[in-house]
Amino acid sequence: MSRARWKLSIQVDESLRSRVRKSWLRKAAMKALSAERVPAPAELSLVVTTDEVMEELNRTYRGVDQTTDVLAFPLDGSTPDFPPLPDGGRHLGEVIISGPQAARQAKEQAHQLREELSLLVIHGVLHLLGYEDEDPEKEPRMRAREAEILKLTLEEK
Repeated sequence: MSRARWKLSIQVDESLRSRVRKSWLRKAAMKALSAERVPAPAELSLVVTTDEVMEELNRTYRGVDQTTDVLAFPLDGSTPDFPPLPDGGRHLGEVIISGPQAARQAKEQAHQLREELSLLVIHGVLHLLGYEDEDPEKEPRMRAREAEILKLTLEEK
């Protein structure tokens, strides 16, 4: 299981680049992939965007006409229109985060933006790997796993 074989594409909206470090996102994603023992090769995309983009995505794909903090779109080869990668690996999908919503939540929770963004990346990656939080019976498992991986992410500076 080689970390070098995990490929991350990270994009941050230009308006948010002064507040969001790609290194925070990369570290959280790598910790989640490692903790979940995702076999390499695999790739995923992380995007930090605006509330307006998130609201449009949330309306289009979930029928909810408001922004949200994170959306995960799995593209793992089980989708007929998205074939496996040429090297036999998996494209896990995309995790899209609202930077402004993350900042509001960080303020509400009285912690740093880095911690909130790390949590949202982990949350999104876990969704791509099949974890669920909308089912009351499955939510505790996902929340516990998020907390474990977040702790690993934040303990190393």
